Amino acid sequence: MLHEVFYWLLSMSISAVITGIFVLLVRSIKKIPKRITVILWLVPFIRMAIPVGLNGNHNLMSLISKITTRSIKVYQPTNHISVSMMNMTTLADSYFPVTYGSVVLEKIFSISSIIWITVFIAIVLILAIIYFSTLHEMKDSVHMRDNIYFSTKITSPAVYGIIRPKIILPESYSDKDIELILLHERTHIKRRDNLWRVIAVLITAVHWFNPFAWIFLKMFLNDLELSCDECVIAKSGDDRIKEYAYQLVENKRSSNIFASAFSGGRTRKRIENILSFKKMTYFSATVFVLFITALLYVLLTNPR
Repeated sequence: MLHEVFYWLLSMSISAVITGIFVLLVRSIKKIPKRITVILWLVPFIRMAIPVGLNGNHNLMSLISKITTRSIKVYQPTNHISVSMMNMTTLADSYFPVTYGSVVLEKIFSISSIIWITVFIAIVLILAIIYFSTLHEMKDSVHMRDNIYFSTKITSPAVYGIIRPKIILPESYSDKDIELILLHERTHIKRRDNLWRVIAVLITAVHWFNPFAWIFLKMFLNDLELSCDECVIAKSGDDRIKEYAYQLVENKRSSNIFASAFSGGRTRKRIENILSFKKMTYFSATVFVLFITALLYVLLTNPR
């Protein structure tokens, strides 16, 4: 049973790599706002998390399937709607249950599956310790107002927690102008970025053996901060761009993977993105929505 899980997991991981590389190429187009490209990271993470997908006529996987892969139909409620799994390795002779063409292959997948689950459990335990120890440390923070607290244990403002998130500020910020900082952190809370962080980290932990999964995670977390910056500037106005950039420079980078920190991500890249910020018109927003919708269809559907 475990080797079957790993067989399909490996297939999901390969499909995520293919679609993720495509997302990286789209992400490199500077004219596309990060508020748009951050949505595209749904594609590789969905590919890594969900083994099945709707079938379509025009998609990236149709091109790939002509070379080496095949689509295995698992459900078809109507003539026009069907669901399939991508078999990216084509190493099995039959499926449900998976049977291999040789005893060697079966042993390889059996041993690999045991290594995979062992390392995965270890990673989850480590992440859980980091997460809950961080929340425990924040219990000593001093309440300011609403969900805003001061703490002596951090060096950069950040949002901690998922269900009842708190904005934690360094104690030295009690005499500073924190309006833009609070706007940034409240934007993270509104978008539930900490929840997306945890989901992305857990999916990456499942695919720990795939180096691209860690690259995608890093790029996704960077884009979360970049897109949050764009949302803040759009709300606060162009006249505060330089002030916002200056506050970024003043802050030190936070290293907590579960917290949405004001100074998280690459500061230089964030400042460049902020200074080149342009508001979207209704026309450009419509074009980007159609563009993203089309890409999600092309990258997430499987061949018929």
